[in-house]
Amino acid sequence: GTIAGIVINPIIRRYEAVVYIEKVEGERFEMPKNNPVMDQVNLVFVPHVLPILVGTTVDFPNSDTVRHNVFSTPKSTKQFNLGTYDVGVVKQITFEKEGVVSLLCNVHAEMSAYVIVLQNPYFAVTDKQGKFIIRNVPTGKHRLTFWHESLKSEAIEIDAVEQKTTEVEFKDLKRK
Repeated sequence: GTIAGIVINPIIRRYEAVVYIEKVEGERFEMPKNNPVMDQVNLVFVPHVLPILVGTTVDFPNSDTVRHNVFSTPKSTKQFNLGTYDVGVVKQITFEKEGVVSLLCNVHAEMSAYVIVLQNPYFAVTDKQGKFIIRNVPTGKHRLTFWHESLKSEAIEIDAVEQKTTEVEFKDLKRK
């Protein structure tokens, strides 16, 4: 089935949210054929939020005109420090544990981003209007959750139906 919906909050226009199915039991999931990328361009991490499947390796290229030092914060589920590296260099990290990994740059304090490590591949990033679509969700009842850096996460029960679209709405959200 397909899950389509919206996260209603003006803050979504600035930074996207991740919407995902919490757990899908009894399935093995294929790793992506190409590594997802968390780039560095114009002193900004691109994308700001990157959802991935647990066990995925992420590429961290430096496509900027200056050196960067990408590291995760102490409360992250994966702690690492890539060290300072030059333009054109690509470093990699594999994320083996579910959870939120907050990223910063030791060289540029204004830079921040998040890697959201999830149990299954049924996730989507909202657009600037808060809309999202998750396709090919297994038929059945699931817990659908959203994560945002400034809003308290909420979950709703949904029923995915084969070849049908289930519409959902997250609204009246509270700040963290």
